[in-house]
Amino acid sequence: MELKKVWAMYFSPTGGTEKAVKTTAQVVAEKLNLPLEIYDFTLPQGREKDAVFGEGDLVVCGTPVIAGRVPNVLLPYLTEKVKGNGAYAVPVVSFGNRNYDDALIELRNILEQDGFRTVAGGAFVSEHSFSKTLAAGRPDAKDLASMQEFGAKIAEKLTSGWEYTAPASVKGCDPIRPYFKPQDRHGAHIDIRKVKPKVSDACVGCGHCAEVCPMGSISRENIREYIGICIKCCACVKKCPVGARYFDDPGYIYHKEELEELYERRAEPEWFI
Repeated sequence: MELKKVWAMYFSPTGGTEKAVKTTAQVVAEKLNLPLEIYDFTLPQGREKDAVFGEGDLVVCGTPVIAGRVPNVLLPYLTEKVKGNGAYAVPVVSFGNRNYDDALIELRNILEQDGFRTVAGGAFVSEHSFSKTLAAGRPDAKDLASMQEFGAKIAEKLTSGWEYTAPASVKGCDPIRPYFKPQDRHGAHIDIRKVKPKVSDACVGCGHCAEVCPMGSISRENIREYIGICIKCCACVKKCPVGARYFDDPGYIYHKEELEELYERRAEPEWFI
């Protein structure tokens, strides 16, 4: 199959997945001398229409890892509106220094079921959505170098006479394991599914939080009001220009602090060609 275009396709509330996907896709496009096109489905309007690809396309498709899996809120879009039609694909996930568990193999499986032929897969580290210290500042220069090497290896594979015979081999369990559930030190489950950020008096009412919420869950008329679910991506917290959004739920704070304590080490990216 003759490739004609490379796509960087991603859901990236705080930017980590975007960097991983764009960097990888850019290198592949440059090595193969192909045009690169961006497909950002982070915001609700980006998921309204079908995403249709075909032979001649290579799609580097990425999502963040939430609870060790592909975010469940994306499953209807990814399984119903994304159509491969024989295109090649590279699943990419970004995780906040703990683990990506089965997210990469789950995304690979979804893309295969969508009609893509997966070539490779990668998992990269980005600053944890809950924390300013866990994997702070990542992806960093070392991570970017790994992404660039990953992209170069993909291009090399595609020009080496390789032919698709089976889904890309990546790390993970199949069947996919359940979502990761946070626990306290006594083994009791911490349920933060309905927890939402609060708004402090520092808020100036600029509405940026409503603009960046990937679920469209913050009212544009009253930014203190939630009109939908919160997936704890923390786009509204990390992108607030005056730092007015915060969490005060004890379970959330406990889980955040435990993650910071247990996973202080530097996790490294992993990719599979």
